[in-house]
Amino acid sequence: MIPRYSRPEMTAIWSPETKFRIWFEIEAHALDALAEIGTVPKSAAETVWAKGGAATFDVDRIDEIERVTKHDVIAFLTHLAEIVGEDARFVHQGMTSSDVLDTCFNVQLVRAADILIADVDKLLAALKRRAFEHKNTVTIGRSHGIHAEPITFGMKMAQAYAEFDRCRARLVAARAEVATCAISGAVGSFANIDPRVEEHVAAKLGLVPEPVSTQVIPRDRHAMYFATLGVVASSIERLATEIRHLQRTEVLEAEEYFSPGQKGSSAMPHKRNPVLTENLTGLARLVRGMALPAMENVALWHERDISHSSVERMIGPDATVTLDFALARLTGVIDKLLVYPDNMQKNLDRLGGLVHSQRVLLALTQKGVSREDSYSLVQRNAMKVWEQGADFLTELKADPDVKAVLSDAELEEKFDLGYHTKQIDTIFRRVFGEA
Repeated sequence: MIPRYSRPEMTAIWSPETKFRIWFEIEAHALDALAEIGTVPKSAAETVWAKGGAATFDVDRIDEIERVTKHDVIAFLTHLAEIVGEDARFVHQGMTSSDVLDTCFNVQLVRAADILIADVDKLLAALKRRAFEHKNTVTIGRSHGIHAEPITFGMKMAQAYAEFDRCRARLVAARAEVATCAISGAVGSFANIDPRVEEHVAAKLGLVPEPVSTQVIPRDRHAMYFATLGVVASSIERLATEIRHLQRTEVLEAEEYFSPGQKGSSAMPHKRNPVLTENLTGLARLVRGMALPAMENVALWHERDISHSSVERMIGPDATVTLDFALARLTGVIDKLLVYPDNMQKNLDRLGGLVHSQRVLLALTQKGVSREDSYSLVQRNAMKVWEQGADFLTELKADPDVKAVLSDAELEEKFDLGYHTKQIDTIFRRVFGEA
């Protein structure tokens, strides 16, 4: 985790202090269940909660023990015994390290998902506000980077809203997918621990018991989780790339906010670069790159190996912290995005009315001209605009073959921008509902 691209709330989830606190809670809740069943004395559970619950676990001391044991969970349990005393012998009864590690990892991923879902909610609010603000701000739609037909800038924002609304649903599903608990002991057989312990711990931690866990929680769950983060990152990049294109000097229909005192270039004082959205493009690549290792973690040997462990110690914090930062940054970009309707109109006018070519084509077909002939008539006049800088409507009016079918008034009616925005309300109702 790099501080430059981290936010405190998400980073805290992955701190050693948080991890060890979760480990303690898993062990202590399991001890409560064991005491209720009668496997261990209730007084032992009470002592562990009293002494361990009030303790601040010494990360340096745990690291010191691990340098000898070469085992992180044993190091923690040894340190816990130093705090608790004799009753620590009842801790970890019938459990294996993966019970602690996997359940903790899932708790952390669930908490991270909650933050990411809240991040998306803030982004959705910003996109909705800008969508309605520019619901009727006409701009050119582009295909292949070339002027196509008019849309509105609000439609662009509505499209992004719909996409991130789907991202939110995927995050909710990913959260549910990974919210499982395994306290089933070696090879997952419950030979040395009662399944009721797992049910108790799961309930206390807001998880559900893993139906069958081998010695680890199946990693297809985690593959789905990290793949979802990769999809969300891809949606971030799509919107960031759109803004970068719109900020190009030749386009300049929208622009990242440029704050007082900000500098765009160390060499050229005039520069205003899309640095935030370029940064988001890079961060999206990183998050996507962490999805593949998660998928490769699915194929473990038999009931357990630890080839997944080193991967998850890195991608767990890095993917969630990076995506949290990226979502917050994108929200800020949308909130403060500078939008230039006048430039949108100038760009609309750049091709001398060519954006209305389809309407003329359809009008000719409706007058009885074949589609092939209609296309040729419209295209030969359109090419004069491309190649000679002519005015499209003027050329059409002067074309005897067109004039024989369509009057000047009929042609002029086909150049109405309002025609292209008549279904905006329908689109907005589909995206945002009747309200």
